[in-house]
Amino acid sequence: MFRKHQAPIFQFFLLTLSVLLVTACQSTPVAPSESLMIVSTTTIVGDIVQTIGGDHITLTVLLPPGMDPHKFEPNPQEMASLVDADLIFANGAGLEEFLEPLIVSNQLEDEVINVSDGIEYLVGVHGTENDEHEGEYTDDAEGDGEEDHDHGQIDPHTWTDPNNVLVWVDNITAALSSADPGHALDFQANAEAYKTLLKDLDQWVREQVATIPQENREIVTDHQLFGYYADAYGFIQVGAIIPAFSTSAEASASEIAALEDAILKLNARAIFIGNTINPQLAERISQDTGVQLYTVYTGSLSDPGGEAPTYLEYIRYNTNVFVTALQ
Repeated sequence: MFRKHQAPIFQFFLLTLSVLLVTACQSTPVAPSESLMIVSTTTIVGDIVQTIGGDHITLTVLLPPGMDPHKFEPNPQEMASLVDADLIFANGAGLEEFLEPLIVSNQLEDEVINVSDGIEYLVGVHGTENDEHEGEYTDDAEGDGEEDHDHGQIDPHTWTDPNNVLVWVDNITAALSSADPGHALDFQANAEAYKTLLKDLDQWVREQVATIPQENREIVTDHQLFGYYADAYGFIQVGAIIPAFSTSAEASASEIAALEDAILKLNARAIFIGNTINPQLAERISQDTGVQLYTVYTGSLSDPGGEAPTYLEYIRYNTNVFVTALQ
């Protein structure tokens, strides 16, 4: 499920929490009058869990709006919030590296639900003109194989295609129903209603993308995160400022020069950067190439009063940005 290593930053916290964690009870069905205590990792996962769980769950989201999931480091209070959770919902596919020490060292495997399980993960960089891995997938629902969780192998950004979130919905609904069978019909009803919205969203995205000339559907991003979106809707990823699936990686001078050459050669119309990153390097590349920067939402929703407070609005916002920039 997760790679078995323990980052040094967690060692002190793990020692203080281990006694509590190892004695915590495994998830059991709750009484009808109780609500499930739920933790989600990202705001995106949390939004969908809350939509399905409704009033029958009490949700804590670990990452605040605007936080990059690749770089998040929980404090002791945030780590302790996992202790009393009936279920912990994570994106999975290697995104939440900060969870690994807690899960492995404190036997939290039974509490963790990886919502991406069952999705055919993209392997290597997809949606590019020179993709030697094009068409190569892996189904990592079993989670067997450390290398499959490396950001250099599996693309963890499954949510960028709403069709993948249909799988999320099934996984979330099954987990909530198992933990609280008394409200299973409510969870199922919420799930079916949300699936309809996701299918409508997919159709809307296709209609919007159809307005972009085929020759303009080339995107440059801050890191390789729109592979699923590109595959689903016919975009080409010209390149990324950080040529990796994680913003924790760094681009070399030669990689930046090669990207700038590709941008100029292919007449890329825009560079899309996430709302959670430092834009300094992207701004330099924009100045060097004369290509305009556009901000999109990547690993986080906005705050409730912002432009993308829900997953549905997140996809609509990003699609509108793509259409505006590329027409």
